[in-house]
Amino acid sequence: MKDDAMNIRLMKADDFDAVVRIDEKVLKDSRHDYYKAKFEKLFDSKDYVPVSLVAEKEDGTVVGFVMGELYMGQYGIFQEEATLDTIGVDPDCQHQGIGARLITEFVDHLKRMGVKKINTLVTWNDSRLIQFFSANRFYPSMTINLERSI
Repeated sequence: MKDDAMNIRLMKADDFDAVVRIDEKVLKDSRHDYYKAKFEKLFDSKDYVPVSLVAEKEDGTVVGFVMGELYMGQYGIFQEEATLDTIGVDPDCQHQGIGARLITEFVDHLKRMGVKKINTLVTWNDSRLIQFFSANRFYPSMTINLERSI
């Protein structure tokens, strides 16, 4: 897909079905409730700033998305860090630069808002996702996520 044939825009509440559809195609499992909670948080909370984006073809079909969060700090002052928590590209449209374009637009959007750092989590053995983020200039942080099974 040529860059000029694709539009990157802020995500809207109306994009819910497209996001769920893409995620289900990628993971081969439905996370409807997960996205319902995320969309409610994104579009119904005063504490969140719109940073999530979608990629759409010329005909308006959503083919990819990136979701993240930037909390408003005390007195309305933005924090300097954001999170990228979910990214997805329709499997029929992968390997066409859509994910990289979404990341670039996401980073540029956050940079204009004064964000200095973006954090994301990746499963340590998901080599494809690690390679994707590495190609988009993400690198391992100096912190280690610890967990305890109970």
